Amino acid sequence: MTDPYSAADGLVRVYPAREPNGTGLVWAHGGGFAFGDLDMPESDWVASSLAARGTTVISVDYRLAPVPAEWTDAATPRSGHPYPAASDDMLAAWSWVTETADRLRIARDRLAIGGASAGGNLAAGATLRLIERRAEALPALVLLAYPTLLAVQPAPDAALRAALDAQPDADRFDPEAVRGMYENYLGGPIDGAPLGAIPGLAQPVDLAEFPPTLMVNGDVDELRVSGEAFAASLRAAGRPVEVVTEAGTEHGHLNRPHEAAASVTLDRFAARLAALSSLTPPPIAPARTATRHDTPVA
Repeated sequence: MTDPYSAADGLVRVYPAREPNGTGLVWAHGGGFAFGDLDMPESDWVASSLAARGTTVISVDYRLAPVPAEWTDAATPRSGHPYPAASDDMLAAWSWVTETADRLRIARDRLAIGGASAGGNLAAGATLRLIERRAEALPALVLLAYPTLLAVQPAPDAALRAALDAQPDADRFDPEAVRGMYENYLGGPIDGAPLGAIPGLAQPVDLAEFPPTLMVNGDVDELRVSGEAFAASLRAAGRPVEVVTEAGTEHGHLNRPHEAAASVTLDRFAARLAALSSLTPPPIAPARTATRHDTPVA
């Protein structure tokens, strides 16, 4: 596999497929909208692993929301960028990939979008914004790993509540914490927030063109309630959606590659991406020459 390289003025890191099958994935890491980077396993390990299986992955280094004083021990809280900065970065990355798809050896009708946790929100929100624009190609597939999609979550059912009570370390996404995360991301109240920021608010009429979706949720993870609610809206809109609860997992298992479940989820994603491919990959583009936009990543 060719080494990953930075592109689009540092907006993305490209992981070229070892043996390209024409598929591509624009991918966003998680981190509560305010944390995370391209080197965390949820980003780098996922991208490298999928690239080894034939999909060129474009990992987005989106702008992060501020870190409030109560979230950090630092003397000075970190400033940041509230919505729509991260969502705009996802759209910019999507546009860059569609414009350079030939050079990346990606077929535009085999290009997916996805993300984990808050990155899943960004992927779903960007897709809704693309639908609103009606000016660009939509993703062929949406891949969501344990996404957060609602600022106000429905209560978990009795079985999930019991599982959370039995595993206190996994019980870290109570309604107050989630609402606070979204208020920080939005830079203000959640009231009147657009669907691009809170995709779980989408009604079936908003989802009539939403692409086929695979969602893999954590097992003992309160955030899966928002994912399940979004999936129910997709089904009501008649859209193809598959929802899997990865047995025995807590939130964020793709950040723990040593756990068997991380590889199981990766296998699910790789299989769905491979299903987009055809027997004939796109033609080999001319050799890439380095530019100021293309910086190898160590």
